Amino acid sequence: MIAITGANGQLGQLVIAELLKRTSADQIIALVRSPEKAEAFKAQGIQVRKADYNQAETLVSALQGVEKLLLISGSEIGQRAKQHQAVIDAAKEANVSFLAYTSLLKTDVSKMILSQEHKVTEQAIEDSGLPATILRNGWYNENYTGNIAAVLEHKAVVGAGGEGKITPAARRDYAEAAAVVLTHSQDHIGKVYELAGDQAFTQADYAAEIASQTGEQIAYQALSQTDYTAMLVQVGLPEGFAAVLADSDALMIEGALHEESRTLSQLIGRPTTLIQDSIKAALSQ
Repeated sequence: MIAITGANGQLGQLVIAELLKRTSADQIIALVRSPEKAEAFKAQGIQVRKADYNQAETLVSALQGVEKLLLISGSEIGQRAKQHQAVIDAAKEANVSFLAYTSLLKTDVSKMILSQEHKVTEQAIEDSGLPATILRNGWYNENYTGNIAAVLEHKAVVGAGGEGKITPAARRDYAEAAAVVLTHSQDHIGKVYELAGDQAFTQADYAAEIASQTGEQIAYQALSQTDYTAMLVQVGLPEGFAAVLADSDALMIEGALHEESRTLSQLIGRPTTLIQDSIKAALSQ
């Protein structure tokens, strides 16, 4: 049995869709905080179990009979290390035989605020002794295209990444890699994969591509980290979260989100999704 934490999330749903191409529904367990929101999984013959990162008592029972587990990192920044530890402890108690974890690109050397809880989690997995694979995911194309309406409204891509290059891929690309690892786990035990897209570009390149596809005049507006943080707060983000996002953006200048090993495309056996294609898809919605 293969279980996926956070299965109701955007990545979790895509991982399950990819698993269904490789194994039968009765071999998949969707671990979710709110089972009542997972009726679509049940309709496909997928078993749904309640598993709340903040309720440790739900985790061991949820993992009974699970052979392979994908721990999708939580979204509550500042709480994730504790939450992930609870899942790791439960996996060990439930005798899970393989664990894959969605970490962050270059976590071991990254200066990003976002990397800190991933570092702690990776160490916790190592300390647990569980056979494991670390999937260090880079940025998603959707991190950009999800805000395309605002770009078109303001005629600008705003960021603090300067001329730093990034190599994101589509969320589905990362989901497919996770499915490959889960269904062929013996080939991947002990591996740490730096996963990113095949295509490198700058934020200015991104702005130019939107301009090309829409015929609009779209500029790249480069801000300092401080000014970008202030702008994000101004548009409604909590100050702490805004600071985290601006920190990640600014570190693009140092290559924190740039990786050209093409490990992701090698894992999935095809090129990763181009940002041009993700922009086209977003514009068509």
